Amino acid sequence: MTSTTSPRPDDRPWQDATLPVDERVTLLLDAMTLEEKLAQLGSYWFDRRGAGEVVAPMQDTFGARRPDFPTAARHGLGHLTRVLGTDPVPADEGRAKLARTQRELAGHHRLGLPAIAHEECLTGVTSYGATVYPTPLAWGASFDPGLVHAVGSAIGRDLRRLGVHQGLGPVLDVVRDHRWGRVEETIGEDPYTVATLATQYVRGMEEQGVVATLKHFVGYSASRGGRNHAPVPVGPRELADVLLPPFEMAVREGGARSVMNSYADLDGEPVAASPSLLTGLLRDTWGFEGTVVSDYWAVAFLVTAHGVAADAADAGARSLRAGMDVELPNTMCFGELAPLVRDGRLDEASVDRAVRRVLRQKAELGLLDAPAADGGVPGGAPDDEPVDLDPPANRDLARRLAEESVVLLANPRGVLPLGTGAAGAPRRVAVVGPSADDPGVLLGCYSYPIHVLPRHPELGMGVEVPSLLDALRAELGDVEVVHERGCDVVGDDLGGVDAAVRAARDADVCVLTVGDRAGMFGRGTSGEGCDAADLRLPGVQHELVEAVLATGTPVVLVVVSGRPYALGAYTGRAAAVVQAFMPGEEGAGAVAGVLSGRVTPSGKLPVQVPRDPGGGPQTYLGPALARRLDKISNLDPTPAFPFGHGLSYTSFRYDDLAVTPGEVRTDGAFEVAVTVTCTGDRAGTEVVQLYLSDPVADVARPVKQLAGYVRVPLEAGQARRVTFTVPADLTAYTGVDLVRVVDPGTIGVQVGGSSEGDVLRGEVELTGPRRHPGAERALRSTTTVTPA
Repeated sequence: MTSTTSPRPDDRPWQDATLPVDERVTLLLDAMTLEEKLAQLGSYWFDRRGAGEVVAPMQDTFGARRPDFPTAARHGLGHLTRVLGTDPVPADEGRAKLARTQRELAGHHRLGLPAIAHEECLTGVTSYGATVYPTPLAWGASFDPGLVHAVGSAIGRDLRRLGVHQGLGPVLDVVRDHRWGRVEETIGEDPYTVATLATQYVRGMEEQGVVATLKHFVGYSASRGGRNHAPVPVGPRELADVLLPPFEMAVREGGARSVMNSYADLDGEPVAASPSLLTGLLRDTWGFEGTVVSDYWAVAFLVTAHGVAADAADAGARSLRAGMDVELPNTMCFGELAPLVRDGRLDEASVDRAVRRVLRQKAELGLLDAPAADGGVPGGAPDDEPVDLDPPANRDLARRLAEESVVLLANPRGVLPLGTGAAGAPRRVAVVGPSADDPGVLLGCYSYPIHVLPRHPELGMGVEVPSLLDALRAELGDVEVVHERGCDVVGDDLGGVDAAVRAARDADVCVLTVGDRAGMFGRGTSGEGCDAADLRLPGVQHELVEAVLATGTPVVLVVVSGRPYALGAYTGRAAAVVQAFMPGEEGAGAVAGVLSGRVTPSGKLPVQVPRDPGGGPQTYLGPALARRLDKISNLDPTPAFPFGHGLSYTSFRYDDLAVTPGEVRTDGAFEVAVTVTCTGDRAGTEVVQLYLSDPVADVARPVKQLAGYVRVPLEAGQARRVTFTVPADLTAYTGVDLVRVVDPGTIGVQVGGSSEGDVLRGEVELTGPRRHPGAERALRSTTTVTPA
């Protein structure tokens, strides 16, 4: 990169931090050449990988075309892609590398502009040695917005300490097909759960000064057949009522400053080139003022995958006009736009619009300020402070979230907790299955140990991650623990099954561990590009489960997975069933704690667990025709365990449901109150859930839909009064005319500890005219918990 003479400070008036942001942006924009403007819409990734190592789709192909850094950055640069998250170096070295790159970029260009540095952050900072938190699906199982907020804040704080400005998270896709590989990255199958938890993560990160990025806007999770990148045949009503609400809440209430597009096409229109979504809805309707960044190579995919653009320049122009602001992870298509501007095929105003958004964000991050007196890059991080990315406080957060996310699905014989359950204290426990001795099964596909470190086996995990076997041995103390693997997560080798059967037969209790191991693009059973043909356990794990169940030894089936698998074949025969959704570096201790009884389980299912592996994808959020219909279909979609289900080692009773007032206008609100009592002999936490139903509407509506929830900790014998205040807006749906409407009429109310089972029911009457709530409509209920 050629050095230029440093201008006098008054040659860069935009560095005056006392000026209003918009004035600074205008001063800088007016000083830019066309090439310098376009450079702010691009990015650079210092990465080259072979076809078997990629962590982004088509990375090996597109990355091979990338120029060297001095060439790519000769006019400046908008973003730096994953400087820390690409190669495994200690945090101090990674921070120093990023700072050097920023100094080179700012010091060798006449405008003196650093880039926005972004990193992945889904289960923690994607950097060597950083805490690996539970996957987002485990956040959903916790139903704990406050704890998710704390995790988002901790991740944001660590990113800023490294000099990173933007985190690529959270994922707000609502699960529509459990076969999709990226289910583990989602928060669940219910839009209200996804919206409320993701918004708290966004708030936590943004409060630390880090730009949160909402992905993948929108429809990605509704791909045909659950296949990654497959077309999305979604209708406008499902889009509006199921897939969009989480993004809307995170924009309006979370203050998210960036959005990343979905790779998908919606009914033929790629989101990366959709002006109705990227501009009409996101900005004009919701008032979003941040930046829209492309998912990696999504702009180029308009040519290579979607066939809606003739070449790179055409793709760049279409995407820019639609509302895309930054092309990630490298500049390809936006770098071809200068000739189109000069010959009039692309209005320079479209370029200026996007550049203004990027520069405004840089100003907010301090990147337009003058360099520090010591030569430090504006908007950077101190490089003389030691960085510990896995301190005790982080691990404590990871432990708490993991413990709250473990779901006790079944315990019909009372065998759990081990030692105090109906079976008494076991003298010998067999721990079998492929998930027992492999700590990697606890981690999601975007965790650093899974995402990057497979290329560097000599470095291990980078953080301490006990296996479930290690945790159980520590947890159970003097109990004899024997182990047999039985089989691998994938593959067809049954050679270890006989040894596993012998171990189980000779034990008092068998803990049988099965599930997933995350990976990328077919290198795992869960994760990006690791879609499932059906919902059977991967490999020959089903055969292992059947063989161990046949021994007659009480079997505690522990599923550690990134998606729900069909468990109907086992539920009547297993002594207990426990589900954990890739619970992170502290996950083994959390699961072991639940099995021993040290931890009282409080997790609830954010996705229903299917009974059968086939029969079509289902989530709980369907109309009557999505449920069992005798004499209509021979297929029964009833799940093995419903959405919101989760047992405890104590018991809870619901009483005194009150819905007040009994009538409320369509622009009003009503209260739903219930008393919850801990009737068991030990303390526990119940997740109280509120569902609404609309039995008569202009379109087929879900049988029920979550409209509120709250975690209520209770001592034995203690009671609390839980009151939900529910705006009538939460009954709104998209009508026949594709306009959102609140109808007068009867609304069903349901409160309980699950979406099904022993629940209390009531109703409220909405009165007055049909109402069309606008962009300022209420998005959530509020909750108070008081002594009963």
